Amino acid sequence: MSDIHEDLKDHKEEPNRRNFLKLGALAAGLAVTGAGLQKVFSGSEKPGEKVKVLTTDGQLVEVDKNHLDHSCCGVPSKEARQGIPGKKFVMVIDLSRCRNARKCQKACQKHHHLPEEDKWLKVFKMQDAPSTSPYWMPKPCLHCDKPPCVKVCPVDATFKRSDGIVLIDNERCIGCRFCMAACPYSSRAFNWHKPDQPGVDEAGAYSPETSVPRKIGTVEKCDFCPDMLRQGKLPHCVSACPNGVFYFGDMNEDIITNGDETVKFSQLIKDKAGYRYLEGLGTEPSVYYLPAANRQFPFKDNAEEKPEVKKS
Repeated sequence: MSDIHEDLKDHKEEPNRRNFLKLGALAAGLAVTGAGLQKVFSGSEKPGEKVKVLTTDGQLVEVDKNHLDHSCCGVPSKEARQGIPGKKFVMVIDLSRCRNARKCQKACQKHHHLPEEDKWLKVFKMQDAPSTSPYWMPKPCLHCDKPPCVKVCPVDATFKRSDGIVLIDNERCIGCRFCMAACPYSSRAFNWHKPDQPGVDEAGAYSPETSVPRKIGTVEKCDFCPDMLRQGKLPHCVSACPNGVFYFGDMNEDIITNGDETVKFSQLIKDKAGYRYLEGLGTEPSVYYLPAANRQFPFKDNAEEKPEVKKS
């Protein structure tokens, strides 16, 4: 049993909640063809491709991207930036199932070595109008297809991969926080203090796919756990949720799973009136929501926590 499951002993998980089934196998079960998650990567940087970097004296210059390459945790930097070929990852959050258990949040913080005050996955108490019932809304980074954060970064520290995941390379991040100002969803956080990360070799190799070791003076956020995807497993928030709130999968395969059930992405969105948060902004998020209709649990505030109240 992994560390995450030792912390969640009150939630008995089936084997398929601990392992993200290969999408090819899921597709076969749904009579849909497709390949599984690939762990072998092909392709290379185009010779002479340029990237802007900030020098120590504050000058913005262009250099060959290949010259900035470094290896991290067995995955070369250029492969970490390219993503998993042929995949387009998507998340669906069913608001009718959320009862503010916050085990998703705790799992995220544990595996990214985040202190209590730093949360990449926030859970808001939402209420659309004074006369309507409140509900709980988990909000990770939305991994937009048109991310404004990427456009404003002067050093190419934040980037979007071919599989739809938006990551931050904190070895390039200079802490200007332009990306935080550009994000309309307030999904990013800044490391003001030296991180306390027991058990992490702070002098070890950094990986933008695990976001550790964390670094002072840099920006952080939800990363969709790409290191777990490379192992064929679900992101930590998905596998930790006891109520099946989070679905995750590949939009190209049209298959998503919460670990207990596997469904077609397009059918679920159609049948349950799925939508994207603040759609009118034109950022095209990779996170979809299902309305809090026919809720499985009555709304109840958690007495020991005082979550933020956010008007939609």
